[in-house]
Amino acid sequence: CLNFFESYISVASTVPSVLSLIGNFLLVNKVSVNVRILSSLAVMLAIFLLITVLVKVDTSAWTLWFFIITIVCVAIISSAATIFISSIFGLSGSFPMRNSQALISGQAMGGTVSALASVVDLAAASEVTNSALAYFLIGDVFIVFCIVMYLILPKLEYARYYTATLSPNALPSSCLEEEDMAADNPSQLLPNRNYTDKIPPLWLILQKIGMLGFCVFYVYFISITIFPAVSSSIESVNKFSGSLWTDKYFTPLTSFLLYNFADWCGRQITAWVQIPGPQSKWLPSMILLRTLFIPVFMLCNFQPRAHIAKVAFAHDVYPMVFIVALGLSNGYLSTLSIIYGPKVTSKELSEAAGVLMMLFMQVGLALGSGFSILVVHLI
Repeated sequence: CLNFFESYISVASTVPSVLSLIGNFLLVNKVSVNVRILSSLAVMLAIFLLITVLVKVDTSAWTLWFFIITIVCVAIISSAATIFISSIFGLSGSFPMRNSQALISGQAMGGTVSALASVVDLAAASEVTNSALAYFLIGDVFIVFCIVMYLILPKLEYARYYTATLSPNALPSSCLEEEDMAADNPSQLLPNRNYTDKIPPLWLILQKIGMLGFCVFYVYFISITIFPAVSSSIESVNKFSGSLWTDKYFTPLTSFLLYNFADWCGRQITAWVQIPGPQSKWLPSMILLRTLFIPVFMLCNFQPRAHIAKVAFAHDVYPMVFIVALGLSNGYLSTLSIIYGPKVTSKELSEAAGVLMMLFMQVGLALGSGFSILVVHLI
């Protein structure tokens, strides 16, 4: 099992996520968003508390059962986290676009903080068990913090104003036009219908967000194909020189911290620049151009190499530049596509559209993870 541990983890994470997104889409109008968000947070907290306890438990006598428990916990957390994230994104569709952008940017900030913590931990060279305990305790605290903040949200007048528009007739159209990009073009809006307690009309939503959904799918497909499966195996051309940079910090800094920071910056830029627009052909064209990242990273100093002997980019600066470009483009283009999705549908379908955009993203991640195995074998 240990030889394929990462593969088991990947399957236990991606497959339940896709299934959970499908279920969440079907339940959008049948189960309250509050129930979906709070119940998913409660499940995540319970599993994290269990894992926190297990960190200090000696599992040497029952390694197989511990492995099974770990896989089950990963599947449950992945499902709960997917329902939470997709529900939050769906809910943000009723808010102005700047709020959706801030939500996505904050998600990337979490990845940056995590990568930075990993580098600090590596430098401190602390005991592994204590490090794991600290990580999970921090996770427990943040989940409790999320629960408290979400319980406060309905008490804010700002939130009550915009969540009221989940009902199609709750606000006059003039109010919606001020905040909704889609209102600038009435032809983009779906006819007002009452979809309460019904499964959202999938085909009607796909007619509006189909291209944007493909954009989200392909952005994450390319990114997960390269990061971290390929990028984390790119070594310094001067490895074993005795330098801490080349021997110890090159991969954590260039592959993980640099990518996450660039991704965060790309998402943050969308707060000020939102070009190209949702109907522009430049958006899918720019996303398709990212396919070139695959051969570019394959020609860096990836080790070990089995089929491609030549390293075309034999300098440490090349993977650094490429990983920044990958992260920036991932953050910028994915954020644009995601925040546009709920805005090109009618208000009553914005939550379902947001959930569907997350489904496109998760499918991209799942297929990209599988494709990354092929790319690694081809190098």
